Amino acid sequence: MVRYGSLFCQLLDIFPRGEFNRAVGKNDAQRYAKGFSCWDQFVAMLFCQLAQAHSLREICGGLACCLGKLAHLGLRAAPKKSTLAYANQHRPWQLYQTVFGQLLAKCQLLARGKSKFRFRNKLYSMDSTVIDLCLSLFDWAKFRQTKGAVKLHLLLDHEGYLPTFAHITSGKVHDVKIAQRLDFPPGSILVIDRGYVDYALFGSWIEQGVYFVTRLKRNATYRVRARRQVPAHRGILCDQIIRLTGAKAHSCPHPLRRIKYREPETGKVLVFLTNHLGFGATTIAQIYKDRWQIEQFFKALKQNLKIKTFVGTSPNALRTQIWTALIAMLLLSTSSSARASTGRFPTWWPFCAGICSPTGTCGRGSTIPFRRRPWAQRSSSSSCRCLVLDSKWGDLDLEPGRKPLQTA
Repeated sequence: MVRYGSLFCQLLDIFPRGEFNRAVGKNDAQRYAKGFSCWDQFVAMLFCQLAQAHSLREICGGLACCLGKLAHLGLRAAPKKSTLAYANQHRPWQLYQTVFGQLLAKCQLLARGKSKFRFRNKLYSMDSTVIDLCLSLFDWAKFRQTKGAVKLHLLLDHEGYLPTFAHITSGKVHDVKIAQRLDFPPGSILVIDRGYVDYALFGSWIEQGVYFVTRLKRNATYRVRARRQVPAHRGILCDQIIRLTGAKAHSCPHPLRRIKYREPETGKVLVFLTNHLGFGATTIAQIYKDRWQIEQFFKALKQNLKIKTFVGTSPNALRTQIWTALIAMLLLSTSSSARASTGRFPTWWPFCAGICSPTGTCGRGSTIPFRRRPWAQRSSSSSCRCLVLDSKWGDLDLEPGRKPLQTA
């Protein structure tokens, strides 16, 4: 039994080997494997995220510096570059989807009942982010004439601010196409931006008993049916019951609510559109304001982990690295003791990943407060793998052509 393991070893203890082996068997990921196991690949790719390794050489060299301590990580030897590259290219990325689902289930138990709002409706935010790629290297990810990209579609549950669904597509896929494939439980509230405005989609959500909050487009045509009294000194300019008009308005013949709100800090005027007629106008404005958490998630994901540069160019290698980045993000956020009492993960906090030893090979301890680069700063020692990370969040993905599961 390891009484004093490195911080990296303690993070790996969160993943029971029995659950990991069941995930390997479920996805048949270790078929024809001889010496390099799926656990070895998982440790190497997780090391890539925590140590901010830029290449396969850095991953293998960094683990090779831990001679005498690899047994604590479940490794027999440091992997070779060609071995790790072959595994990333051929072993199914669905294994890490399953591993993340196992970790997410534990996080959801901890976050149950922790919400910012008093109402009991499930609150979700949906958005997407584009990950730019070099078209000459990733020729399969065509986005524009001289640019490649993939798009990460995400659904964030505001109960603990955990992602419940995500899907990776090419950069050309529109956000509405993914939203049309999702099924939500009746009574849930979905917060979206104007990129998801589709009258047919709104009509189907209303028929399913799903509420939505979004911003009304400037060129939208409508007819006012009723006016509501607005609260004083709350920034609400008007509260109206409307019906959409125009060429595609027949897809959504239901009464909707138009709220005009002025931000007290900036003075900017926002116009919201929702089908929820029961909440106060101020509550609707606060619900849309909380949608900023999904933007913070994308910002933390791209700034803290290796999701903009990749150590492999195949589709399978790219998905494998994105999945391990999402696992690392969720792992760091849930293992931190600085979690807020409301269930929201702190915006930033320093986290020193002493990969090599309990105090790092530089011997400076595991809680070094860095100032200049809060998301990633290496130690001054050239042989040290210590790194400062600030993190939160996580994600989920689907197999190509597979219908998304219902969110619960």
